Amino acid sequence: MPVYLKTIGFSVVLIGILEGVAEATAGLSKGYFGKLSDTSGKRVPFIQLGYALSAISKPMMAIFIYPLWIFFARTIDRFGKGIRTGARDALLSDEATPQTKGKVFGFHRSMDTVGAVIGPSLALVYLYFYPQDYKTLFFIAFIPGVFAVFASFYLKDKKSSGYKPKIATPFFSFLNYWTESPQAYRKLVIGLLVFTLFNSSDVFLLLKAKQAGLDDTLVIGVYIFYNLVYAMFAFPVGIFADKVGLKKIFIIGLALFTTVYFGMSVNTNLYFFFGLFFLYGIYAAATEGISKAWISNITDKKDTATAIGTFSGLQSICTMLASSLTGLIWYKYNAATAFVITAIVSLLVIFYFLAIPKPAATHDGRHL
Repeated sequence: MPVYLKTIGFSVVLIGILEGVAEATAGLSKGYFGKLSDTSGKRVPFIQLGYALSAISKPMMAIFIYPLWIFFARTIDRFGKGIRTGARDALLSDEATPQTKGKVFGFHRSMDTVGAVIGPSLALVYLYFYPQDYKTLFFIAFIPGVFAVFASFYLKDKKSSGYKPKIATPFFSFLNYWTESPQAYRKLVIGLLVFTLFNSSDVFLLLKAKQAGLDDTLVIGVYIFYNLVYAMFAFPVGIFADKVGLKKIFIIGLALFTTVYFGMSVNTNLYFFFGLFFLYGIYAAATEGISKAWISNITDKKDTATAIGTFSGLQSICTMLASSLTGLIWYKYNAATAFVITAIVSLLVIFYFLAIPKPAATHDGRHL
């Protein structure tokens, strides 16, 4: 995506704003549709619609290259993600026990990321034979998107869910959950949001690799490598987190993130890039699924989609600010400054999580 945007004339600042707006759109819709999923007692329709919109957005990216159109197409993609995320994660949580949340969410991240390995791998092969032909790739990407929608029809909502549908759900009603949520949830989310506020889109890591001299093929290659590491480690890390504690694994993940960003600020060596992206893959495996498992374990089951959706909504607003801020710092100063600032903040967040006292036992007696 970032390489394609650069080829059609997008600047680093504009790419940052685009990614930020897209993520904010996804985030706000995650909160609303997560709440809607909880109040309606339905999961599957949101999952199906979400994947359908993301599939449709792919060919839209190739039809026109006008900035406003690209913004629209990218936003449609993220809006689809926003619709499906809360309901999908709640569906996963409903199928797990508090003792297996890390395992279930880790397995989901592994399978999701396997797709993120296969897709770019096929794109790499295609670009080898047809250099710079990015538009065709977006049309090809529509095909697996359609298959994903068809696959979602095998999902079934639980009939005896115990939920009672409510008539009206205002768009920002999910924000009310913040005042109703457990104290442990608010403490956790505050730390996650501060981290997110300085954790910009991965697009900037790829742009740094390209700036350091890697050609388009190697940039895609290092992205594939990162996702492969992520896919390999997410499931076993999730299982391990269930045994030693979600908080411990999450903090280890943040430590790896800090190391990567400090490394990115000074690195120009090809092999060192692969080493950093290896650590970045383990960081992702130790945080993304783990954070949702952690949230679902400290909140009421009937509010799972709302809790995750509210966090995701606030997270995406912070991501919008982070991506825009990183783009501006990069443009005004340089890439190293942007990465060092992020690394320092992530280090402070680690100390914050270490200072948070051990949460009380959950309703089933399990400590996190």
